[in-house]
Amino acid sequence: MKLSVLDQSVSLAGGSEDAAIRDTLSLAEDCERLGYARFWLSEHHGLPTIVGSAPEILMAAIAARTTRIRIGSAGVMLPHYSALKVAEQFRVLEALAPGRIDLGVGRAPGGDMRTARALNPHASHAAEDFPVQVRDLHAWTSLGTHAGITAHPLGPHAPEIWILGSSDYGAQLAAHFGLPYAFAYFFTDGQGAEQAISLYRRLYQPSERHPEPQATLCIWALVAASDEEARHLSLSRDRWRIDRQRGALGPLQSPDAIAERAGGNLEQAVGQREHRRHPSPADRIDAEIRLHARPRHGNADAVDVGDGEQQDEKPRDPGAVFHGWCGAGLVSHTTMRRPVIPRRGRRNG
Repeated sequence: MKLSVLDQSVSLAGGSEDAAIRDTLSLAEDCERLGYARFWLSEHHGLPTIVGSAPEILMAAIAARTTRIRIGSAGVMLPHYSALKVAEQFRVLEALAPGRIDLGVGRAPGGDMRTARALNPHASHAAEDFPVQVRDLHAWTSLGTHAGITAHPLGPHAPEIWILGSSDYGAQLAAHFGLPYAFAYFFTDGQGAEQAISLYRRLYQPSERHPEPQATLCIWALVAASDEEARHLSLSRDRWRIDRQRGALGPLQSPDAIAERAGGNLEQAVGQREHRRHPSPADRIDAEIRLHARPRHGNADAVDVGDGEQQDEKPRDPGAVFHGWCGAGLVSHTTMRRPVIPRRGRRNG
């Protein structure tokens, strides 16, 4: 089993949003040093908590600072953009970091619909074209030439496309095109994970690059030296979940500040349900992550752990706290419709 990290460039109360971007770069270097397999970056728009709005630019900066770890988007919200332009961007990234680029794509807006319309005036129905966009993107990244147009620069390597999802929709699409699939376990608290990954494996149509299905689970984990410390650190996420439900979005608050305001009544501060969620101390987290990757969850080949966040600085060791908690950047949470999938075949136009 391989471990990877998904970072969301989280803005911290008392800090600045631009500092969150620089923290992401620092965390990527730490993850390579610690031996993680991949470092993925989310895309969100118009949100004051999660400020990573351009993963392709962050990926270029990380490529210049690392030598081994795979770097990816999780993901590019494809309905906002032209498939050709995304293919060109990621071919440039592949030229900068040959053999290390992952192109995770989703169809969710990664923000509210007003912002989505500002990115793409046709946002109200753009997601309906997602399967066609995936087909075209796959052609331009793998073959280079498609529909009489070439996506430059050409080279010996091609970005690895991943379909991101939190429902059966993405699982079916990934299976049809013979592409790797990442399930947003942290977004649904695991609901639907086993069904989606099982469906993906059952329907999988082998492709030249991926003769076998390849799946990953993206989970949220919080690790600390003790139960007490883990519960205290989890106050930041718990409070954020409550505020999100109320439509009150903002930077991630310090657990110390939340506890101080609560005056000992933590259930009132973060909600009874959230307070009773028990994060795991470090001596149990390995077993619990391995449990998620067992065959009952589709025998996931890898597990992506949410990005590390502390209120003063990014964690410097694998026993630190992990927060990987926001959901909009992973795809297919808005509908369970069966995707209308274009035919596979020759993609070189």
